[in-house]
Amino acid sequence: MQFLFFNETYQPFIDRYQLVESQLRFTNHPQAAVKLASAIRTPILVLVEGKLVTYFDLHIEEGVAPYSDNPHAILLRAFSTDVQEQGKGYAKQALQQLPGFVKKHFPTINEIVLAVNPENVVAQGLYKKCGFIDYGERREGRMGELIVMSYALES
Repeated sequence: MQFLFFNETYQPFIDRYQLVESQLRFTNHPQAAVKLASAIRTPILVLVEGKLVTYFDLHIEEGVAPYSDNPHAILLRAFSTDVQEQGKGYAKQALQQLPGFVKKHFPTINEIVLAVNPENVVAQGLYKKCGFIDYGERREGRMGELIVMSYALES
């Protein structure tokens, strides 16, 4: 499993990435997400054997502010797995490797935060299995209430 920072040479991977309507209820398609890339919002591609299997963004500063008061937190957003690659354990594996990736590339970060829709029970279970904790924080998102979950990074 390889984590890559998005650049234009990877656009064909993004263009072939498939999500179904049930996934799009809860997340952005990578085609839309990469258009939002900035100095504080970083698209990440997860490849296995040369295929894009999972995608997410890491967002700092004002991106994480609605979900955490911690100035050293990073927001995991737009997390998804290509519909053809689901059920193979890639999302779990990516989440398990995420803390090490964040510590290496974002050394000042001490917490990973995410927000998940209460109806997305499968994702909640996966996040919990991978060490994210629901401390009872709730925020209002564009689609309604969101559950905020957190993963503390060891220093």
